[in-house]
Amino acid sequence: MLGEYSEHAIEAVLSGEKSFCKFLSANDTGLTGGHQAGIYIPKSSACILFSEPGVKGENKDRWVKIKWQENFETNSRFIYYGQGTRNEYRITNFGRSFPFLEADYTGALFILVKLNTDEYLGYVLNTDKDIETFLEAFCMSPTETNRLINTGSIKTEKHEQIIVQKFINDLDIDFPPSEVMSAAAREIHNKVYNHSEYIQTNPDKRIIEWTDMEYYLFRKLEYSRYGKKINAGFVSVDEFIRMANIVLNRRKSRAGKSLENHLAAIFDGNGLEYSAQVVTEGNKKPDFIFPSKEAYHDINFSIDKLVSLAAKTTCKDRWRQILNEADRLKGKPKYLFTLQQGISSAQMDEMHEENVVLVVPQPYIKTYPADRQNRIMTLLQFIQYLKEIEGK
Repeated sequence: MLGEYSEHAIEAVLSGEKSFCKFLSANDTGLTGGHQAGIYIPKSSACILFSEPGVKGENKDRWVKIKWQENFETNSRFIYYGQGTRNEYRITNFGRSFPFLEADYTGALFILVKLNTDEYLGYVLNTDKDIETFLEAFCMSPTETNRLINTGSIKTEKHEQIIVQKFINDLDIDFPPSEVMSAAAREIHNKVYNHSEYIQTNPDKRIIEWTDMEYYLFRKLEYSRYGKKINAGFVSVDEFIRMANIVLNRRKSRAGKSLENHLAAIFDGNGLEYSAQVVTEGNKKPDFIFPSKEAYHDINFSIDKLVSLAAKTTCKDRWRQILNEADRLKGKPKYLFTLQQGISSAQMDEMHEENVVLVVPQPYIKTYPADRQNRIMTLLQFIQYLKEIEGK
């Protein structure tokens, strides 16, 4: 169980309204029972207990529910002592069997997380490893406790790990559909790294980041599902090949769909009109038609305002597949978005002859032949081109 409580506590702090932590003092742990002194909370952090500070000369209290270590609950009392010489806040009424206010827990790290007005989570970390894991996650030193926790200071890698693991733990199936995985990758990346404006100002960076995040998420999910089996080994070559084929086939089917999912999210974020996976003629099905399926099949709609886009993670050998995907657009540029890094001059010349225009994330363009880079559009340029056509 070592490390489990600290991870739960980190996750709770990230999802709560407010959070506080302190090392339990001898005063805190030496007194137990329903009407004893309880856990002291400094005045600077009283807002986690009460919406308004206490008034000197008056006592006030309220009762809340606290769930401890995600295991058991107490109906506890937040109280402000303002009469006489006292001017302090405490948490009391834990019950006679409450385990954490004993001498052995002196020096343990107490964490209180406010979920809403009446519900809280409590954690008590009593090992060096758990305490260090928690403090490191929020870039805190032991001297920076006894105060509210600044969730904005969490290390990005820890935040990412926590959210990814929570997504995996909450799944009720082995592998969710590709659109669910892609949406989760975008949500996780946006939570950890923010910069939501990049969807419009820097879609080239965003598409790479989302793709990388989904790949990372998928690998973590694979390890969660197959790690024990792989580490245990295989009884036969046939069993190994069978497992390898399952893994590889799922990876292949995911990659292309992942790219389409993220491109669709980029187009949505830029207010573009489009239809995905449109049947044009026969069995032909380009990945995207702008502005719509209906416009493509309307013979009165100008072909000058129609655009098709194919999406392929790599395209060295497969780019020719897009040449006949839309009969109405013969003779017009055929746009191909790819994450391919580098294509030979000869291949680029072949594409140019077939009127194929590559759309490539801006950071990858430098991997192409320098004298032909001017033939490539960035994703931002492609979006701007579509906005002009659609009158955005």
